[in-house]
Amino acid sequence: MNYLDALNDRQKEAAIHTQGPLLIVAGAGAGKTKTITHRIAHLIETGVKARSILAVTFTNKAAGEMRERVHALLPEGVGTPLVATFHSLGVRLLREFHEEADLARGFTIWDRDDSIRAIKRILERMDIGEWTPRNILSTISRQKGDGVSPPEYEGRVHSFRERAVAQVWRSYDEALKAEDALDFDDLLARTLMLLQKNERVLSLLQNRWQYITIDEYQDTNKAQYEIARLLAGTARNLCVVGDIDQNIYSWRGADIAHLMSFERTFPGTKVVLLEQNYRSTRTILSAANAVIAKNVKRLEKNLFTENPTGEPITLYGSRNEIDEAWFIAQSCARLIENGTPADEIAVLYRENFQSRAIEEAMLAFSVPYRVLGTRFFERKEVKDTLSYLRAAMNPRGTADLSRIISVPPRGIGKTTLDKILSGQETTLPATARAKVTAFRETLAKIAHAINTLPASEAVRYCVEASGLDAMHKDDVEEGEERLGNIRELVNLAVRYDDAPPPEGIERLLEEAALQSDQDELSEKLAAVSLMTVHASKGLEFDAVFVTGLEQGLFPSLRDDTRDTEEERRLFYVAVTRARKFLYLTYAAQRMKYGSREFTLPSEFLEDIDQRLIRSLSRDSDSSTYNNDTGHVDLID
Repeated sequence: MNYLDALNDRQKEAAIHTQGPLLIVAGAGAGKTKTITHRIAHLIETGVKARSILAVTFTNKAAGEMRERVHALLPEGVGTPLVATFHSLGVRLLREFHEEADLARGFTIWDRDDSIRAIKRILERMDIGEWTPRNILSTISRQKGDGVSPPEYEGRVHSFRERAVAQVWRSYDEALKAEDALDFDDLLARTLMLLQKNERVLSLLQNRWQYITIDEYQDTNKAQYEIARLLAGTARNLCVVGDIDQNIYSWRGADIAHLMSFERTFPGTKVVLLEQNYRSTRTILSAANAVIAKNVKRLEKNLFTENPTGEPITLYGSRNEIDEAWFIAQSCARLIENGTPADEIAVLYRENFQSRAIEEAMLAFSVPYRVLGTRFFERKEVKDTLSYLRAAMNPRGTADLSRIISVPPRGIGKTTLDKILSGQETTLPATARAKVTAFRETLAKIAHAINTLPASEAVRYCVEASGLDAMHKDDVEEGEERLGNIRELVNLAVRYDDAPPPEGIERLLEEAALQSDQDELSEKLAAVSLMTVHASKGLEFDAVFVTGLEQGLFPSLRDDTRDTEEERRLFYVAVTRARKFLYLTYAAQRMKYGSREFTLPSEFLEDIDQRLIRSLSRDSDSSTYNNDTGHVDLID
């Protein structure tokens, strides 16, 4: 099989470059995943062992898609390269080299809720009320992403707030260590520390993975950038793929300079531009090119397509957010009626608060929908089950203990729990001690199951031994639905049954901790997807609604530090999610934080040639062009 026949000339140029650094600048919809996977197949065809190849991306969904595509291209028996997210790679390395990293092999991974609860307790104990736990955690997270340790941060603080953060961070770090836990950012920070401080481990990994591919390179923070650089080593067989025009995560540490300076960091880099778009119509692409051309911080490229001209872009100026929402819901209903599958429609918004009015309108028009961000692993009954598994594997974890000790009720109250957490368990009355002992015996039985049974059987045993099964069976209102979600967790665990115990449960818990919003889309539902523009990155749909296009909302003007070029990149990302139909909406008035505000249309709308737009008004059911000559194709 010739893997290269399916590629265009630029994609092929990238795929056959196998030695030395490679920068692939891939525009939206330009087939970057296809290029990466065919390049990996070509490497293996030329004699590179699959186990010598590492590919890293940002979401489980993207990693899963890449893994499936590579597997489909390879002949039987050649093995499969490691395809992982940065965070799952960190988990793998920290478990493998846990002694070198000074960690327990079975360390627990705290999710964001665990971290916020821990910081809330610290703030209460220190009587610091000026800042929210979420705000403090955001600062700590950003510092960890920049590779800064608590002592380093503490050594350079100046303001009162920075001193408070340093104080909280120190206590937070102690809480993590006391429970053999790492938070989401530690998975990168501790991996980087391991590679920086242990030459033997670094050398072993550089020899293990001699060909490395990093997807979405424009989204790397400093820790991810350094991990990639260190693993590449002196061989420098590092292929990075990215698009500066889609850099939209600076607020969480992504540094556009990593992509801009790649050629200086790795002299002799081969640069390949992928500019042919296979996703969108010419009309949509013309609008996208016009919008992003105003940015200064970018690598010059101009997307083109051989796709049809397509439908004009629909622009709707509504009276208020209710009118806007009804237009969106009615348009979705018409699209579905005319043959567009519901799961091929997306409604994008800049801020989460915008979804409420849209959801109400969807219900009014009986349009099936789902809101990205309502994650399976965050449902209470699923979190309870996962907490039992985690507590059984890590008895030092007080967060899980606090969650499940009274679920189901077993006569252990807050006073008893406080004494357990403060190390005063021996002072409890005999009846209370007996209840705690019985609870610990239950956890020990679950731990035995985890260490001896396949993953799905261990989860099934956990649900029964813990009493969760009986508790939900007694719940006549929601019990059946909750049991259905728990059964789905058992089904999910089946995929890890081949792993030796307790590795199967470890991997299940890792998947739960590292899940992103987009992973919800792996569950096929005939429903319109509602999500923020940030959450839509990497996705594509036949029809896309970009809503709330008003000054102050999109582009956002919430603070003085807002990067106007990043806001423009965010709009570019939104527009380029659409294959066939693009709808842009704004409101003349919008309710924000309890008060009604008059608004102005977004400046981004002025960048789009009016001949590409079909404007609709509130009083008209028919579409009218803004010019006499009708729709104009601006792409040669």
